[in-house]
Amino acid sequence: MSVVKINVLTVPAEQREVLEKRFAARAGLVEGEDGFEWFELLRPVAGTDTYLVYTRWRSEADFENWMNGRMREAHQGGGGQRPAAAGAELWSFEVVQQAGPAASGEGATAPGTAG
Repeated sequence: MSVVKINVLTVPAEQREVLEKRFAARAGLVEGEDGFEWFELLRPVAGTDTYLVYTRWRSEADFENWMNGRMREAHQGGGGQRPAAAGAELWSFEVVQQAGPAASGEGATAPGTAG
């Protein structure tokens, strides 16, 4: 099964727009990576200054390859910009069970199932 990596970013209110613009500028960089399955940037709604960066990978090895290759390249240099986040932590999970919307129509399958 897949692995999920959640980068937990503490982002002060005055840096939220900066963080979101930086992610928007990088749109498309991870999607072509071998083993990449999903990405979401989750903005806090109330009561926290924590953003979650959710990525899903086919395997731990695929994630490690990205971390040690293209991700490192994308974050080097930074154009002299200060980080938007005041802190970061990486959470790791294995997908044990998953579900999606019920398939409808002939030939349709739910995510993660064979057709």
